[in-house]
Amino acid sequence: MQRLKTRAQFQAVMAGTTVSRTAHFALHRVPLDAQPPASEPTGPESSTQALFVVQDSWIGALVPKRWAKRAVTRNAIKRQIYTVSQGLAPPLPQAAHVVRLRTTFDRKQFVSATSEALKQAVRGELHELFAKVGSEPGRRAAP
Repeated sequence: MQRLKTRAQFQAVMAGTTVSRTAHFALHRVPLDAQPPASEPTGPESSTQALFVVQDSWIGALVPKRWAKRAVTRNAIKRQIYTVSQGLAPPLPQAAHVVRLRTTFDRKQFVSATSEALKQAVRGELHELFAKVGSEPGRRAAP
C-alpha cells in the first residue's frame, strides 16, 4: 500500500466519490485509471506524468486543524488511519483513497490526545468505515 504525498494526488482523490461515512470520518476514492480534468491549471504540480505511477492501493489521511486543534491529536489520528488501513483483512481495492476527519472528537470525553480511549474510538470507527466499503461493493455505481 502506497501513501499519498503530493497536493495534486490529494486533490484528485477528493474530487472523486465519497464511498463511505461514519460519525467522524469520510472515505473518498478515485480509480487509478481516472485522468485529471483537462481544465487543470498549469504549474509545477501539473505535468503529463501520471499522479499514481504504481498500480497499488493508495491511502492518504486528511485531518484538518479545524477538527483536531492539537498537533499531537492530528498525528495520533493519522497514525491510526495508516495502521488500520495496512492491517485490513480484505485489502482495499487498487484505487486511491483518502480518509478525511469530518467532525471533532469531544475533548471533554477524550481529555488526552494520546489516551487509549481515543485510540480505541478512532480505531473502531475506522474499522466500521472500511467495513462499509467491503460489505457494499458497487453501492455508488448506480446514479
